[in-house]
Amino acid sequence: QVQLVESGGGLVQPGGSLRLSCTASGFRFRSDRYAIAWFRQAPGKEREGVSCIDGGIGRTYYADSVKGRFAISRDNAKKVVYLQMNSLKTEDTAVYYCAADMAGGCHYKAMDYWGSGTLVTVSS
Repeated sequence: QVQLVESGGGLVQPGGSLRLSCTASGFRFRSDRYAIAWFRQAPGKEREGVSCIDGGIGRTYYADSVKGRFAISRDNAKKVVYLQMNSLKTEDTAVYYCAADMAGGCHYKAMDYWGSGTLVTVSS
């Protein structure tokens, strides 16, 4: 059974940093073949794709709102995808979810598996 578990959320002041982790288990095939995307949903707002790393080469993608501040990476040996978040702003406050696309592409649509989310609160 495939599972994705997020961790690393918490309360941080504006300008601070957090690193989120998405740990995968239960993949039948090599987990690096899957694309892993991070989404977030703030209160009263629609869910949005934040960043993605595709399967295979590991190309990375970022929403304009986080470019230059967030960095996605993966450790295939540990089956973990990280989202390093720097220079955090109050508008980054949201529940962050990771999701897997078994086809390997970063389309932010029809994701096959989802984690349950981790809350990030940016506040002074």
